[in-house]
Amino acid sequence: MWFKKSNLLTLAILILFVFISMRLTEFDLSKFKDFRNMIDFLSQWFPMDFSLLPDMVQDTLETLAMAFLGSVLGLVIALPISFIAARNTSPSPFLFQTSRVVLSFVRSIPEIVFGLILLTTLGLGPFPAVIAIMFHNVGVFGKLISELIEAADPGPQEAMKAVGSRTWVANLFSILPQIWPNVLSQFFYRFEVAIRTSLVLGFIGGGGIGQRLFNDFKTFQYSSVSLDVLIIMVMVIIIDFLASYIRKRII
Repeated sequence: MWFKKSNLLTLAILILFVFISMRLTEFDLSKFKDFRNMIDFLSQWFPMDFSLLPDMVQDTLETLAMAFLGSVLGLVIALPISFIAARNTSPSPFLFQTSRVVLSFVRSIPEIVFGLILLTTLGLGPFPAVIAIMFHNVGVFGKLISELIEAADPGPQEAMKAVGSRTWVANLFSILPQIWPNVLSQFFYRFEVAIRTSLVLGFIGGGGIGQRLFNDFKTFQYSSVSLDVLIIMVMVIIIDFLASYIRKRII
């Protein structure tokens, strides 16, 4: 029965966690009584200012380039590391454990932290944002691809070794074709995430449409803010649709 003691205990713990979370986050629906203030604020966003549209489109392309380059470089660097971090292809237990720790460490640091650190060295602009996205993607791709490698069929790998192929050649040409569709699927998903990340990095001087949105908001250019938001929405929707379509065609 659904009301077993274990289920009731789980439900009670869940309710307790929800209650504690609401207290910690000052969750209070009564605060929406000032909803009219938000309506008055949003009314200042219109009409939109289309005079800056060409510059905004250029910033949007810069954001897409940041996300794409950070994702591609992250994949290229993570791919060989993934074979070291996979239990069935790692050259030694020491390298296996070390690579796992390094990937976990890199993956645990948010892109915005990498961005803040890199800005002190590389200055403002999209370049440190690209490197920040790349670093985090190395950790994420390394984890995901290593798990795909461990789940790959060992038959082709053993067959290539049986005919005298070197270990790294057998690993590369027997496993990579098996996992490549899933690797591409993960790449397009991470590309979607990187677009949203690049918007946040723009708030700290990383360039792109995110930085323009922050600057327009900070200078009370609300008619430009509304157009920034519209462009971001259209960009994210189109990229989500295209990425989903490509993933379905690949797998």
